[in-house]
Amino acid sequence: MSEKPTYDDSKPRFEMLRNMRFARKRKLNTRLLGQFLEIKAHSRPDFPVLTFENPNGTDIIQTYRDLHENSHRFARVLLEAGVQKGDKYAAMMYNYPEMVHLFAAAGIIGAIIVPIDPRSKGHKLAHQITNSKCKVIFTTSNLLDNIEEIREKIPLVSRIFVADKPEFAATGDVGKYASTEAILQSPFKPVDYKIDNPKHPMQIIYTSGTTGDPKGVMHENYRLRIYGLFASRLYGVKNSDVLYTGLSMTHGNAIGLTLSPGLYRGIKTVFSAKFTKSRLWDISRKYGVTMFSMLGGVAAGIFNEPPKPNDADNPVRQVISAGMPKAIWEDFEKRFGVQILEWYSTLEGGGVTRKPPGKGPIGSCGKPILAFKMKVVDENDNECPPNVTGEIIAKPRGGKAKVDYYGNKEASEKKTLGGWNRTGDMAHVDENGWWFFDYRKGGGLRRAGDFIQPDTVERVIGEHPDVSEVAVFGIPAASGAPGESDLVAGIALFEGRKVDPASIFECARKGLEANSIPSYLLILDEIPMTISQKPQERFLRQAFEECPEKVFKL
Repeated sequence: MSEKPTYDDSKPRFEMLRNMRFARKRKLNTRLLGQFLEIKAHSRPDFPVLTFENPNGTDIIQTYRDLHENSHRFARVLLEAGVQKGDKYAAMMYNYPEMVHLFAAAGIIGAIIVPIDPRSKGHKLAHQITNSKCKVIFTTSNLLDNIEEIREKIPLVSRIFVADKPEFAATGDVGKYASTEAILQSPFKPVDYKIDNPKHPMQIIYTSGTTGDPKGVMHENYRLRIYGLFASRLYGVKNSDVLYTGLSMTHGNAIGLTLSPGLYRGIKTVFSAKFTKSRLWDISRKYGVTMFSMLGGVAAGIFNEPPKPNDADNPVRQVISAGMPKAIWEDFEKRFGVQILEWYSTLEGGGVTRKPPGKGPIGSCGKPILAFKMKVVDENDNECPPNVTGEIIAKPRGGKAKVDYYGNKEASEKKTLGGWNRTGDMAHVDENGWWFFDYRKGGGLRRAGDFIQPDTVERVIGEHPDVSEVAVFGIPAASGAPGESDLVAGIALFEGRKVDPASIFECARKGLEANSIPSYLLILDEIPMTISQKPQERFLRQAFEECPEKVFKL
């Protein structure tokens, strides 16, 4: 088994001082990503900060010089396409270098990028483009059909640019649209910076839309620097780490916990176009990855992969997790030879809790960091006593919570009623001050008077050799008892495995108490997930109702 590396978190002060002198001379602001990249292109032009791994071809390496010059190339094209300060443009693609160029271009010209989950289609996709008033779209050839299907519903869009990615088959007529390759091959001509205020909006990130149309959350330019330089240290990120993610850059997790630390601290960072649980540890070994971030649904999928003798033979020392299922937590650490740092937050900035490795009880998401005041309250805003579940509310210390849903003042005010961010997340705090996330408001599972822990059920069923992923959800109980649920296990099988419901039910009987055995199995090709890798119960319930041939009863 390979040894985990040791680390030196020092940083040469001369480079920092040289950057400061250059920034003053050029009047550059490090809190604007595009301007920061120019500073780094001056001091570390050839440092290979980002690697976009390609299992079927040649990796794409981006140095600071590459990022600086390509960001200006995209900024110039945006201006030529009529995108001005305050205008919006959409980026709908998997993790490719163009995503980073488009993020930086926003701060160069003062426009606002709208990163869109590449799995979006139909009404949800059209809503995000029209709600944000996007004028231009950047996408990839394999996603083009999703854009073409809604073309008549997005009349404000004047230009579409397409990146032709040979590893995925094109789904539309690529020749009809402008090519991003032509942008990347154009001569480098820097664009004048259009803004110098880091509070100027940089992006609109849309919520998952699990209960209705997604809402766009406005984020300012300065946030990336905060995530990269300061917040990353709360999660134990060291300058000598090698970071990795396959989570989408259209979601705050990959932006805040991977991209921003990589860029702002000069940490080598590796991206996969998509998350891949089957190749995760091989990627870690190949690139020397020492840290990656994951979400609860990802953790279970990784753990359900068939065990291998070399599972623990990897360079990863720490996994930053949001939603690690308690049922697999300790076994996950032991099997893969890693430590878990658990945390909690929300896209809208609903406070932050953190549980360092080895501290506090397993299953806890930690304690609030000093920057936030957080409480668990009942329906009357009274703080709950220890071990009583209530809603998490949060605000910055010394200030009021602020959430700006684009074009939706009413929802913004409701979200921050009384100066507190109303997260909608239900949790409890034990007698020692450790916080535990319980469930999303309205999403608790109760059966015959007992609250069921979905992760325990998912752990047991996930041990079945045919099962790749599991998502347990509830439907109204056949008994009609108010607040009660019958349990359904949504299941995706490993490729090539045949459906054997009796065997899966037997696995559940052996490992679970009678009250926790699902009443139904819903066998799907894949579990519908949000961009944050949470099962989409709305679509699971829809499949349960509309696809009876996929439902098997106990």
